[in-house]
Amino acid sequence: MRDLAERVLPVYQDSDADRYLANLSAMQLIAGDYAAADASRQSLRERRAQSGEPAGSGTILDIFARAKAVQGQTHAPFAQTFAKAYQDVVAHLDDHDAYAVAQWLQTPPQVAREGLQTLLSRQRSVDTISEDDAIKLLWAYAYYDAYRALAPLVAPLIAADDARRYATDNEVLIRVRGRPTIHVHAVRPKSASGPLPSLLELSLDPSRNLALEYAAHGYAGVAAYVQSGRNFVPYQHDGAAARAVIDWIARQGWSDGRVAMIGEGYSGFTAWAAAAQAPAALKAIATSAPSAPGIDAPMSGGIFQNSAYRWSLEVRNSRPALDQMFSDDAVWRALNEKWYRSGRRYRDLGRLFGRPDPIFIRWLNHPSYDRFWQTMIPYAAQFGRIAIPVLTTTGYFDAREPAALYYFSQQHRYNAHADHTLLIGPYDDAVIRHGSLTSAVMRDYEVDAVARLDLRELRYQWLDHVLKDGPLPAQLTDRVNYEVMGANEWRHASSLAALGATPQRFYLDTAASGDGHRLSGRKSSRLAAITQTVSLTDRSDAGWLPPSDLISQSLVTRNAVLFASAPLPKSVQLSGLLSGHLDFVVNKMDMDLNIALYELKAGGDYLRLFDPAFELRLSYAQDRVHRHLLKAGERQQIAFTCERMTSRQLDKGSRLVMVLRIAKRPDREINYGTGQDVSEESIADGKVPIKVRWFNDSFIEAPMHAPTAAHPAEPHAR
Repeated sequence: MRDLAERVLPVYQDSDADRYLANLSAMQLIAGDYAAADASRQSLRERRAQSGEPAGSGTILDIFARAKAVQGQTHAPFAQTFAKAYQDVVAHLDDHDAYAVAQWLQTPPQVAREGLQTLLSRQRSVDTISEDDAIKLLWAYAYYDAYRALAPLVAPLIAADDARRYATDNEVLIRVRGRPTIHVHAVRPKSASGPLPSLLELSLDPSRNLALEYAAHGYAGVAAYVQSGRNFVPYQHDGAAARAVIDWIARQGWSDGRVAMIGEGYSGFTAWAAAAQAPAALKAIATSAPSAPGIDAPMSGGIFQNSAYRWSLEVRNSRPALDQMFSDDAVWRALNEKWYRSGRRYRDLGRLFGRPDPIFIRWLNHPSYDRFWQTMIPYAAQFGRIAIPVLTTTGYFDAREPAALYYFSQQHRYNAHADHTLLIGPYDDAVIRHGSLTSAVMRDYEVDAVARLDLRELRYQWLDHVLKDGPLPAQLTDRVNYEVMGANEWRHASSLAALGATPQRFYLDTAASGDGHRLSGRKSSRLAAITQTVSLTDRSDAGWLPPSDLISQSLVTRNAVLFASAPLPKSVQLSGLLSGHLDFVVNKMDMDLNIALYELKAGGDYLRLFDPAFELRLSYAQDRVHRHLLKAGERQQIAFTCERMTSRQLDKGSRLVMVLRIAKRPDREINYGTGQDVSEESIADGKVPIKVRWFNDSFIEAPMHAPTAAHPAEPHAR
């Protein structure tokens, strides 16, 4: 690397002064010219200060170069010069930037090493290297070199700086009669001139302590968690727990009486559970992919998932010796296959594992969205009474997208003027959990440049707007804010319904097209049907699960029928919710479906438009609360609306592809179609295969329209 840096240095030029100084400093560091690198970094810092640019991850190299330069002059130990350089640089940063630098410094060196190794592997078989690729490689090495030198030294320096900046209350205990103890950790900046608004997350995980992050953004930060264990009951009492913490915050001298709740997944649910309690001090909630009990967990589309059993045991586990078991996916795949091959009732899942779980059985006793679930979060008219601002963030490839859209659509259904904003883009679970993309490529899909947002910082900007009269982020200019994949642009709409105002109808035509069937823009004049037969007793596929890759060269049509449109004559945008009307005859009284949607590009690649696929138990298609069984042997119609939104610009020549699958897999409850309690059914109830005739009167409606000019307020147009 040193040889490469010394070769590039004499010939390197760039008209962009900032980029030139940054790249120059990285090469100087690697070449061992630490004084020159320190001077280049100092010039870059001065330029940043003049332009008002916040500290970036390059601050790590500022500190590293300074420490190395001083060590070269004084011959003092590196630990000593690094401590001095850290204090000199970080002491002048505000809380926000100092927190960011601390987070970057605590990145494990292995992360930088893996990035470097990836670039080296690409270069290994090539005899030459371009200047651009050389600079990328040198940057990767510069960061790796810095991280491995700094990693053993940063913890005490960060702790000392935090103690200087923040006041902390550790392990405050709040007890609610008859409920688990709530543990509270509160942090606020010492620089605050008076009481502050508070940000609260109530979770089940003690490690999700983001109170310091909230304080670094100028709030009183509160991280609370419920003491879990064998007596803990998920979902049922979290609203009361959240209210108790909110009431406690409002009584503290450092609180200005306003609390906003933040959350992701389960803690996103607790924010909504608190909103249902309507505590006076709760003024806003900002959630990322919130869970909704009875909607997306422990079932999805009315179909129970084995992962809910695993999770129920894990959150109530009080034996540390079992922790490793819960993180071992192989253990749970083996259980899924064991149950699947056994053909036993779904209720026997826990018995097969040797650990019957009363909580899981209690959930199975409530397959409908009845009062058991309705009391956990706002329901019906309760949504209309929530008058606080709400921000919901989710993604087209996020498993919890249906729950996020449920909260959003229900609140707007019962209050047309609800102050609830949705931001949705090409993000999966990992991106939502992390808060940003770690690279431009997510699961082999290259994400558009405008979608590579820091979602966590966007959330704080929105909170500053709500609680501190700050400016509204440009990406949140309407109620629905969505990125159009492939078009590299953000768009905005007043509602989800507005996105699909003029849907294009495609009939499920029986005309063969290769190994599939047609999505036809015209209804056939002749009634015909596609027959689909699936054995419910076949267990030869016990180890198979549907693939989850976002881009593939072919599609697996096990237990499924594939429909493809003709090549599109021009580019179109598909944005919104897929809906449809199924006309069919089936020999069972119930059936579970799985619907996936793809763009088949002219080059042969299939690109998922949302993931996971939309799951649906037909007996609950029209009504979550009441089950309406199918009429075995009779022709019938059912309308559906997909619970997953997507947005993509489909290329000219691409085809729209839908895969309609009868659901039967080892990690899900299996519906044998008797019409009885599905969790009581077994393989003995499935001796007769399920047989469906899909009539070509069936259709889907895709919210497609011609691309239009970008809105001038969108970031890419500025």
